Amino acid sequence: MLSPYRVLDLSDERGQLCGQILGDLGADVILIEPPGGSSARRIAPFVNDAGDAPDSLHFWGLNRNKRSVVLDLDSATGRADLRTLAADADILIESFPPGHLDSLGLGVAALRSLNPGLIVVSITAFGQQGPKAHWAANDLTVLAASGVLQITGDGDRPPTRLVVPQAFLHGAAEAAVGALVALHARERDGLGQHVDASAQAATMLATQFFVLSHAWGVAQLERVAGGMKVGPIVLKFVNPARDGHVSVTFFFGTSGGPFARRLMEVMHERGFVDAATRDEDWLNYTDLLMTGVEPATELMRCIDAIATFTAQYTKAELFALARQRDLLIVPVATTAEVADSEQLAAREYWVEMVHEAPARHVRYPGPFARFSATPLRYRHAPPRAGQHQDEVLAEGATRARSTPRKPVTGAPRAPALAGVKILDFMWVIAGPASTRTLADYGATVVHIESTRAVDAARTVQPFWQNQAGAERSSAYANVGAGKYGCVLNLRSPQARAVLQRLVQWADVVTDSFACGVMQRLELDYAHLSAWNPSIIALSSCLNGQSGPHATLAGFGTMGAQMAGFGELAGWPDRAPAGPFGAYTDYVAPKFTAAALLAALDHRRRTGEGQHVDLSQSEAALHFIAPAMLDYTVNGHVMKRTGNASPESCPHGVYAAAGVDRWVAIAADSDVQWQALVRVIGCDGRLAGLTTLAARHRAAPEIDAAINAWTAVRTADEIENALQAVAVPVHRSSLSADLNDDAQLAARGHFVTVPHAALGPIPIEHSRLRLSDTPATVTRPGPVYGEDNTHVLRDLLGYEDEEITALHAAGVLE
Repeated sequence: MLSPYRVLDLSDERGQLCGQILGDLGADVILIEPPGGSSARRIAPFVNDAGDAPDSLHFWGLNRNKRSVVLDLDSATGRADLRTLAADADILIESFPPGHLDSLGLGVAALRSLNPGLIVVSITAFGQQGPKAHWAANDLTVLAASGVLQITGDGDRPPTRLVVPQAFLHGAAEAAVGALVALHARERDGLGQHVDASAQAATMLATQFFVLSHAWGVAQLERVAGGMKVGPIVLKFVNPARDGHVSVTFFFGTSGGPFARRLMEVMHERGFVDAATRDEDWLNYTDLLMTGVEPATELMRCIDAIATFTAQYTKAELFALARQRDLLIVPVATTAEVADSEQLAAREYWVEMVHEAPARHVRYPGPFARFSATPLRYRHAPPRAGQHQDEVLAEGATRARSTPRKPVTGAPRAPALAGVKILDFMWVIAGPASTRTLADYGATVVHIESTRAVDAARTVQPFWQNQAGAERSSAYANVGAGKYGCVLNLRSPQARAVLQRLVQWADVVTDSFACGVMQRLELDYAHLSAWNPSIIALSSCLNGQSGPHATLAGFGTMGAQMAGFGELAGWPDRAPAGPFGAYTDYVAPKFTAAALLAALDHRRRTGEGQHVDLSQSEAALHFIAPAMLDYTVNGHVMKRTGNASPESCPHGVYAAAGVDRWVAIAADSDVQWQALVRVIGCDGRLAGLTTLAARHRAAPEIDAAINAWTAVRTADEIENALQAVAVPVHRSSLSADLNDDAQLAARGHFVTVPHAALGPIPIEHSRLRLSDTPATVTRPGPVYGEDNTHVLRDLLGYEDEEITALHAAGVLE
């Protein structure tokens, strides 16, 4: 799809997923490495566990579909070669500290003077400007800054990360979306721009909008291993099985209530609950808990009963029962079980690539989406450093490339996606979050829903001022921001004509229903393309549109566990403790938005529409690619390790003064370790641990010394002391911390918008910053039917009398 475009990837492990996503979509990606190779090549795991070998599985997981060139940017020759390559490139990705490329004469302005159409993508911890732009940071401290760390792990221990670092993967995947948004604008205007991706902001989506708790008048979310606690409501998803663990999604309302009822029916049949428990009002159970009608002790009794029930059966027995009785139970899968999944095998997901020198066949996670007209291809195995040096430098201007329009200068540029029209049937989080991004940058998105089948996002906490209601959910207010809302009874015969006009109006149709729903509604790709032959239709669900588990309905809580994330989060001596919430719902939107933008670019050049089948679990697997490769290459099943890291020591989360206050601290180098010991005053023996191996051997003593120092100091004092000597540190942010975060304020991350029912409310802005075509966020998710008249009259051309008739016929409800 993106074959006309060349991408220069100067990033390290913090940004290389961005280039891989663009490469998987067909772009010619040139990885530009420093002498000695990318630092990602020195990150575990390694082939055959040989740490001194050049074969890092971490590097392999981020650098497929790239060619490699080695350039020394500290030399005049290296800088000259980069300028030559940049003059002929479409996108340049970098993850240096802000200002570094400027110091080399290779900053954004200098590069764009060579090539006005160049899009420069910068991926950093906190963004290019603001009071934390130059803070020392690593993946753990960025995770702490995002608010995700604080709500992940066991409540009686420090918060924990996943063993595969996640924060910069969020930043890099978000950056790929930004690059494609900017590319869409460039193909219209002829001008590139600067895309500024903050890993902190990108990762914040994984709090599921609980970052807004403080501003919305809701108590701070509390950590619960494998679940969450908001006020009196405890939700626990991870439960024991006879041979491991399973995820049981047990929640309430119109979306979760029917599943809760069926679960209790099964448990009653087998003697685990009484009839009164089975017959609880599961549809309205959240309201009963929040108003005190139902005591929290009753909820805990039910949660304990679920654990007792699941502990009697194996993971396979429970999964079979779930499919038979339509329950929300899936295995907490190990990487071995993911690799052996019958669903992934049936979809022929895995891709075998041939590596050279030495020759070996390696099984990789497969394409993140299935495109009917332009399937993703794995063209290049991860390269050796400098493998393509001669061929790339010799190509010069001889390659076939995109020819952007002649630059249009002087007038203000229109929003990047102005003119793109999206008919959005997405619901819950994973789907709507992707189309929200496109709305931020100017796409006209019409969201279709019905009061007869409440969107589960409307039932997700936190609620405005802690009062439940379909118009009071922060999740819906955020994922629906910038969209037009139209209620439509899809089962009404008269709705068919409205749907046809909407499809003929649209460029894109999206849905995130369970597999088969759109077909039953006669809104599958065959029907849509009959109405609009150039339509792009994207379907997003847990397991994709084919395979034995395709019809499994569920949520991202289940997707995360089926995809292997659960066994990678928490402490080795305890049950899986994460990741927080519906984790695949926070990963998949980035891949979904990238897929849509690439399909739009292909259609602009060819006129060809297509169907995109995106399995949220399959896409999310690219966030744990190193762990999957560790199994497919080494046969090693990676497990949770708390906050320990093979690359850093210390690398942990330490108690600060206050209740449940923590700070993340890491020393990624010997220099940082020496700076740390000078500040905290370690004894001479610990200060003399000048190698990483020595520090790993003394890790318990080091952690004890740091804990003794941090426990009597506030988070402010700790951050100030350690940032002053360039040691990565950040408090484990609460919602209140994020509300007051000066860095987020500098980026304008929170914006107050008028809500039709609630008045002014704060929501999150775009997670990206584009220099020339910035995002615009002026309205939250619409109330029911808020834009019916605008959509029907102004977009589709209905007369007022026709709209009145639709109301009378019960179509608009």
